[in-house]
Amino acid sequence: MEPIKSSELITNDDGSVFHLHLHPEDLAEQVILVGDPSRVEMIASYFEKIDVRKSDREFCTITGYYKGHRLSVISTGIGADNIDIVMNELDALANINLHTKEINAEKKTLNIVRIGTSGSVQADVPVHSFVISEMSLGIDGVLRFYRDNEMVCDAAFEEAFIKECHWTPLAARPYAVKASDELVDKLHTEGVTVKGVTLTANGFYGPQGRVLRLPIEMPTVNDEIARFRFGNYKIVNYEMESAAIAGLAALMGHRATTICLIIANRATGDASADYKPHMKKLIEYTLNSLIR
Repeated sequence: MEPIKSSELITNDDGSVFHLHLHPEDLAEQVILVGDPSRVEMIASYFEKIDVRKSDREFCTITGYYKGHRLSVISTGIGADNIDIVMNELDALANINLHTKEINAEKKTLNIVRIGTSGSVQADVPVHSFVISEMSLGIDGVLRFYRDNEMVCDAAFEEAFIKECHWTPLAARPYAVKASDELVDKLHTEGVTVKGVTLTANGFYGPQGRVLRLPIEMPTVNDEIARFRFGNYKIVNYEMESAAIAGLAALMGHRATTICLIIANRATGDASADYKPHMKKLIEYTLNSLIR
């Protein structure tokens, strides 16, 4: 196989990947993704030892040890477009020789968990719930740019959603991707977490059914999303990254899922007055679940 052209896999003067500014040895095989750079420091405050601390723009990384287990925590910023950058560069760090630009013969599998905030669309999933994405439904379009995306997607789920939620053909075609069963099982505790489908939007306002001054194309979409069922699946929450993470991970041969703190309930109109103490509880719960 021909080496990847330098224009396609750009590296910095020190040989690190372009956006994350990381070398392969900087990355642990257990990766936690967060949106907010300040949350990287919050998670790393639980580490007993830190051996990597790097940042550029919204991409901040700390690699260290939690109870003897090496973890990398990386901020992605907001949205599936940034996830496209982060997931490709993580895979390059794991599976491409950055000096020769050749794909490694032996592939590594990363375990990737996003810890985030989100809004519930179900009245019975209240503010401050912990929601695990056992499946994600992306309306962002990112995965559709990659060949063989249909191999990791659930076409029947997509068709049912498009039909029952009267999805406009003017928007990107939704894609449904299962998370890693292994990671979902590791994170789930009956009575502590809720499992369900996470809808990944490509915006915060119109794409999530919010109306300020501009009317939206699908004004009843949130009611239809809340009612939608496919077998045992129902859509539980909205956020902006999960599906791109799950989809790209599946195509690349990595394991991934997302666990979110509900900070607003779109069905009831409730919102958290102060979610930060609950985020700390979610971080502690996730760290301990990942190493058990």
